[in-house]
Amino acid sequence: REETVYKRLPNGLLQEKVVRKRPGTVGICASLMHRYQTEAVPHVLCGGFSKEETENVLIDLNFLGIENVVALRGDQAKGESYFTPKPDGNNYAIDLVKQINDLNQGKYLDEDLQNTMATDFCIGVAGYPEKHFEAPSLNIDIEHLKAKVDAGADYIVTQLFFDNSKFFAFVDKCREAGITVPIVPGLKPLVTKRQLSILPQIFHVDIPDTLAIEVLKCKDNAEVRQVGIEWCIQQSKELKDAGVPVLHYYSMGKSKNIYEIASAIF
Repeated sequence: REETVYKRLPNGLLQEKVVRKRPGTVGICASLMHRYQTEAVPHVLCGGFSKEETENVLIDLNFLGIENVVALRGDQAKGESYFTPKPDGNNYAIDLVKQINDLNQGKYLDEDLQNTMATDFCIGVAGYPEKHFEAPSLNIDIEHLKAKVDAGADYIVTQLFFDNSKFFAFVDKCREAGITVPIVPGLKPLVTKRQLSILPQIFHVDIPDTLAIEVLKCKDNAEVRQVGIEWCIQQSKELKDAGVPVLHYYSMGKSKNIYEIASAIF
């Protein structure tokens, strides 16, 4: 991860310097794949990267044997109201999908390159059962999702949700729109009372009344955690019984929560 530090110059002025103190996506993925023999699925973002930088990262990932990626636009930078791409960067996730799909066909940014090697990425994209907050309606959002699939996306991973009925309705709408690729549900346990207000603000999702009432009854976050984990377990069981292709859990750095849920499911 890049961090910005300020170094004082001899003339008293401050010089901004970007430093990296931790391994980046490529390094972490390489470690997971080759040190721990665990499949890695890196997120490739529009934000912060030019098309040339994106191509270079994808070449490295392909060389390491990584076959699966998720193509995302990313959020706006801190202090900005709207997403702004880097100069010569991809504006939307669909543009990124097209670039990755081009590489899969051996088409590089420099058309004069010879003896290029085609990549073989399986491309995932994001879906929003409760619609992307920038979309005017769910139907229009699904039209945008269909365009990403038509551009080369192989599967969809959804934003987190707490009401399975919204996921099932979303899948039905996607199928009606002609989207046939696998749709993977994204889940996250609610583990603190503060998340009752924070999660809807950040992810633009609803908390079911039943879950909210149970959380509000809790005396402390230890009780909230148990309520949230049990809710997520029940969500997972219902989704598995409905035949979803796989479950995707958002750990948010709290792997113990996901381990407990997965142990109860698998």
